[in-house]
Amino acid sequence: MAIRITATIIAIMGLALAGGGAYLLSLGGSAYYVLCGLGFLVTALLLALRRPAALGLYAIIVVASLAWAIWEVGLDWWQLGPRGGVIILLGMWLLTPWIRRPLGFVSPTGERYSATSRPLAAAVALSVVIAIVSMFLDPLDQSGDLPVDKVAAAPALGGDVPDGEWHQYGRTPYGQRYSPLDQINVDNVANLKEVWRYQTGDVKRPDDVGETTYQVTPLKVGNDLYLCTPHNLAIALDATTGKQIWRFDANSGMNPDRQHQTCRGVSYYKDQAAAAGTPCAERVYVPTSDARLIALDAKNGEVCPSFAEGGTLHLEKGMKYNPAGYYYSTSPPAIVGNKIIIGGAVNDNYSTEEQSGVIRAFDVNSGQLIWNWDSGNPTQTQPLPEGQTYTTNSPNSWSVMSVDEGLGLIYVPLGNQVPDQLGMGRSANVEKYSSSIVALDINTGADRWVRQTVHHDLWDMDVPAQPVLIDLTKSDGQVVPALVGPTKQGDIYVLDRRTGEPIIPVTEQPAPGGTIPEDHASPTQPISALNFRPRPFEGRDMWGVTMFDQMVCRIWLKTMDYQGQYTPPSLKGTIVYPGNFGTFNWGSVAVDPERMVMFGMPTYLAFTSQLVPRADVPPKGQDEKGSEQGLNRNDGAPYGVYMGPFLGPLKIPCQAPPWGYVAGVDLRTGKTVYKHRNGTVHDMTPLPLPFKVGVPGIGGPMITKGGVAFLGAAVDDYLRAYNLTNGRQLWEARLPAGGQATPMTYAVDDGRQFVVIVAGGHGSVGTRPGDYVIAYALPR
Repeated sequence: MAIRITATIIAIMGLALAGGGAYLLSLGGSAYYVLCGLGFLVTALLLALRRPAALGLYAIIVVASLAWAIWEVGLDWWQLGPRGGVIILLGMWLLTPWIRRPLGFVSPTGERYSATSRPLAAAVALSVVIAIVSMFLDPLDQSGDLPVDKVAAAPALGGDVPDGEWHQYGRTPYGQRYSPLDQINVDNVANLKEVWRYQTGDVKRPDDVGETTYQVTPLKVGNDLYLCTPHNLAIALDATTGKQIWRFDANSGMNPDRQHQTCRGVSYYKDQAAAAGTPCAERVYVPTSDARLIALDAKNGEVCPSFAEGGTLHLEKGMKYNPAGYYYSTSPPAIVGNKIIIGGAVNDNYSTEEQSGVIRAFDVNSGQLIWNWDSGNPTQTQPLPEGQTYTTNSPNSWSVMSVDEGLGLIYVPLGNQVPDQLGMGRSANVEKYSSSIVALDINTGADRWVRQTVHHDLWDMDVPAQPVLIDLTKSDGQVVPALVGPTKQGDIYVLDRRTGEPIIPVTEQPAPGGTIPEDHASPTQPISALNFRPRPFEGRDMWGVTMFDQMVCRIWLKTMDYQGQYTPPSLKGTIVYPGNFGTFNWGSVAVDPERMVMFGMPTYLAFTSQLVPRADVPPKGQDEKGSEQGLNRNDGAPYGVYMGPFLGPLKIPCQAPPWGYVAGVDLRTGKTVYKHRNGTVHDMTPLPLPFKVGVPGIGGPMITKGGVAFLGAAVDDYLRAYNLTNGRQLWEARLPAGGQATPMTYAVDDGRQFVVIVAGGHGSVGTRPGDYVIAYALPR
């Protein structure tokens, strides 16, 4: 009975492999699967006939499969496992007495002997040994040490921020995410303990949109922490104890058309002309998901009525179209001098009649409009006259800006005009400014320079990250005011921030064509010499839990449009890699301005996009909620688009891990010195497995003078500390929810250094939601 069932199962597997493999081979894919399937079928036949040759043939299948797997992927255990797991388990089963005895023979004396198992046992043993050896090797790991010399004795940190405080999203206007505190260092960080925990009470609701996320980095001014929550509560905490001082509810309501429900941070301002202790001499500005900016007294959380209209600035003013839920502010505005400068997020791919991406500067005290810069009409920077409107759907800035007050420039990361995947009818201005970094004059709003990172963007490759400013000492000793700009496509642009000219070379390289007839693709795309772009997919890069779903992913790779990065969207479906989450996203990177090194978290997760003719776009459902995944309707455009991660039949990524790394770069040479897998599958599988696969993440790092980098972000719920020099993990703390927020650090009155992270989860990546603010410090 056992041998009959085994033969049947192997025959079914063989049919699946042979049939799928033949189809894959016809598409130009690997011949392995059809050959393996035929081997399975013959093995099944021999088993059914009770021929001992079945074991010998299967031994050949095992050895041949092992040789093929090593030829394709080397000794990468995470890739060898799916290729050999089923084969080795079957081989072990065939070695059991229940199979070997029926395949044996009866001697002339009547004694029964089992079929010989030596060839198959040797093949299985060899495979197991190689599997075990591969578990201790990582052919994709890149090791090295960043330089430790302090190149800048008195580094420019940007702004006048005391060492123990954190005044802006990236700590200072330069956005370096670097703290000059060094009480916590590589020698003692392993001793960090939780010292307080606060819960905001703002948790994800049943009627929330999918992308309800908690991404805030708190500010620390004096002994107060200031933060916001996804539903726009503003909260002040005692930095030493975590006790609440005040809270304010912006009452931004709920709207199922919002694509995102989040708040990355608030902005702090101190009026130097106001007498100490007067109302609103210090303010906290809260952006909301219903397109308002609210000024609060930093001491008590009360609204400052002298700002705008009773304390509230309405950001929808000047928009030709104003559909509710389509425009909001998720990132803290920049404050420089007497100006508060703010952009806004626009729903991707909802409609051709959405709000403008205009950047506006208001008087920080009164809320009066000072200038506006609209990338669709860039020369009209004087306040828009009454009755006129900003350009509909012009590229917007939803992320965080950086400021160099000495140069009089604010650096704006710009997105794309929606619909993202359709480039027909874009104006010359839109073509110039989409997906770029733009330097604007702080006083007038005029653009000084623009550096585009994607030409004619058809892939939602917004510049998502706050540009990082650093005074870079070159190898010849020359100090250049630099900008480090991470991008979704994996390029790191290192530019002279005075002019936008590259410090590390940028070249134009050929890009794929083949758009729909109404559109076109740029023949070239810019590529920085410093980049984390992945190599183009090949069949060997496809992955699965087993050889079967891996084969399906290889078929899908061949049947979809894919000519490498920048393959245009299509009607049959296109693989977009890097995908919409990007290699880098809003968490940006951190730099050490003394050592002139960078720490980042490159992520690799492919997406797919498929254009849908307007006639085939179904009517909107009444209970439909905003999302960037699934059907994006593009109302008013000739096509909608289906978007989502490139997943296999079992809903795991079709591409092989690692999906996430930590990486260190020497900014003086532009060389990536190390790159290590980051994160485990602890929270990705039904069992809490600690396997360090290298998982996706979204969020940002922070580094300290103590030589430690801190990072949550990964889809397992941990906050981790790394040695900045070599990228090796030094410490981790289990979080009660997803840690998709950038950590920060500060010192309290007695000099004790704290590290704080918000743990609230991220709807887009499915981590556990929560409402936690957690502080860590060394034991007293």
